[in-house]
Amino acid sequence: MTALQSLSGLIVIDEIQRRPNLFEVLRVLVDHPASKARYLILGSASGDLLRQSSESLAGRTERITMGGFTLGVLGRDSIENLWLRGGFPLSYLANNEQSSSIWRKYFVQSLIERDFPQWGIKVSAVALTRFWHMLAHYHGQIWQASEPARSLGISQPTVRHYLDILTDAMMIRQLQPYYANIKKRQVKSPKIYIRDSGLLHNLLGIDSSISLLRHPKVGASWEGLVVEQLLLTVPHDESFFWATHQQAEIDLILRRGDRLIGIECKREDAPKMTTSIKNALDDLELSEVIVVYPGKKAYPISENVRVIPATSLAEANSGIDF
Repeated sequence: MTALQSLSGLIVIDEIQRRPNLFEVLRVLVDHPASKARYLILGSASGDLLRQSSESLAGRTERITMGGFTLGVLGRDSIENLWLRGGFPLSYLANNEQSSSIWRKYFVQSLIERDFPQWGIKVSAVALTRFWHMLAHYHGQIWQASEPARSLGISQPTVRHYLDILTDAMMIRQLQPYYANIKKRQVKSPKIYIRDSGLLHNLLGIDSSISLLRHPKVGASWEGLVVEQLLLTVPHDESFFWATHQQAEIDLILRRGDRLIGIECKREDAPKMTTSIKNALDDLELSEVIVVYPGKKAYPISENVRVIPATSLAEANSGIDF
């Protein structure tokens, strides 16, 4: 209080997770009628910390979630490097692939062994590391807790707790399912993604572009990259995926207002109309479906379905707009 109360203008407080008791002080300072200060609070993401800030500073804050580098920052020619190395600046900007891979390896180790204990998370580092490596093989799949629990020899509630820890730390994205009022049986479990493609590749033992292209998870990795870039760059209110037990699926649904746009991620040379896209248009009343692929040309498939290059996400007018 003594250090902060005389300051004015923009005050930046970094590594706030090391002093969570500051939130109560900030509430008093922000509410003071004579205050001329605004606070920019930075730090590692912790679910408990975010909830604490929301409770202590309710109605006084705007939260901005920052991801890594995006194509909009790096430019369209960066997509292959961004895909392989991920968006963490020190990983992307490393001098070579080995240095990038080493940085990511120690980032994972540091997060589990240093940051989590600082946040008050009391979980075995060895168990959580094993779980995270196993989770990489579920990237882009519907989440089922039973198989990881059986493989690790722990209970399903413990597995769900581990998943929530990594989700709170913003390392994992649990994309929730979309429900439509239709007669088909719809999937009700979330879809799991490792949010940073570089971390995913480290966890899978992928260390080069060649090994990435040969890996059985190459399609899922590409899907995760596109999904994350879209969620970081396209304004939207909510995001979902949609799937039925009859194998119909849409990788991503973005809602803004009363409009729904479906996104399909295809690592193909020339994507075409599929049964899933037809079913989604009919069942979900989507405004349109956009297929994102690694090619260079945009083209229509039908009246409400079009294909765009992933590199177009580097531009402010990406072609995905509500």
